[in-house]
Amino acid sequence: MPTSTFRTLGNSRAPREHRPRQNCLAEDALPQYSNNIPMIESEIRVQEEPVCDAWQGTIQAILGIFVLVTVALVAHYYPSSNRSTELETEVQSLRYEVQQLKQEETMPALVLDRYRDSICYIFGVYQVGFDGRAPELRARVSGSGFVVASGFLATNRHVAEPWFQDPDSAVLIRKGAKPHLEKLLAYFPGLPLPINVTAAALSAEGDLAVLHIEDSQAVRQLRPLPLAENPPNPGELVSVVGYPMGILGMVAKSPPAIYDRLAYRRDDQGAASELAALSLIRPSATCGHLGDVVGDKLIYDAPTAHGASGGPVFDSHGEVIGINAAYLDGFSGGTLGVSVRALKPLIKSAETIAKSNSK
Repeated sequence: MPTSTFRTLGNSRAPREHRPRQNCLAEDALPQYSNNIPMIESEIRVQEEPVCDAWQGTIQAILGIFVLVTVALVAHYYPSSNRSTELETEVQSLRYEVQQLKQEETMPALVLDRYRDSICYIFGVYQVGFDGRAPELRARVSGSGFVVASGFLATNRHVAEPWFQDPDSAVLIRKGAKPHLEKLLAYFPGLPLPINVTAAALSAEGDLAVLHIEDSQAVRQLRPLPLAENPPNPGELVSVVGYPMGILGMVAKSPPAIYDRLAYRRDDQGAASELAALSLIRPSATCGHLGDVVGDKLIYDAPTAHGASGGPVFDSHGEVIGINAAYLDGFSGGTLGVSVRALKPLIKSAETIAKSNSK
């Protein structure tokens, strides 16, 4: 039996495979019965029905009398003022629960409508090799990110530095090879061209990074996402927003003419640029519940896939509680995120470095 492992969501070389389970038996696998047995059973059932009907009628009559007597006793002995107070309390409680359900139901649409433009698709190319030789490894990275402050973007470290936690890269680096990031681009919904991003601050402890966004008038208008102040509680509804399956996911939900043109193209950057020009860079949202909180680690069951690394994890109030990071292979309830509690110091560090460099 293979051992389950955690997989990051930004490595486009290791897509997640889904296989539908067989839930139904074939018709010819069902047991066959003799025609005589149903006939005997139906005769017994006909004989029993009058008895069942009479018994059910008696039980219903007794229950009806019991309810009437109970209501009369309560009305006689229980003060009307107390009944009124209890009813008001119950009504308020039910009203609050209905409001919570409505809020949870509309939350995914709310965060998409309000913050879609600030959640970007990240595409990059990196290589690992030795000086003076062709690279031993060259691969693409696909991920998500979101604006957390003016000019800054949050994502995972394994998106900002794709060789981070990559076993193939680690083997080469231990032998003396050097990693190199050829390009890292951010595609924002509504913007026709990609924007260069560079690492501003990298976490030494967790899978977090803050990227500096190349300054432009369009970027300055992007709204930073609100970061939750209070820690989340297990059981809460969560929504994960990002770009699961990267370019393939966006092409799959594009209009038929665009899909036919881009579905089999191998140039991810070219396809992304065409989608951006057509305003088809659009994130997706999935919902689930927070299963547990362990330190700065969040565990939830919202579906995800490679390419969704670095996307925001929202609570039912529309605030970001974490950054989507990885999944437990073979277990749909084991999606992992990093709490924003660990992200906030990194944002301050990036802002401090930027201020010192500008002087």
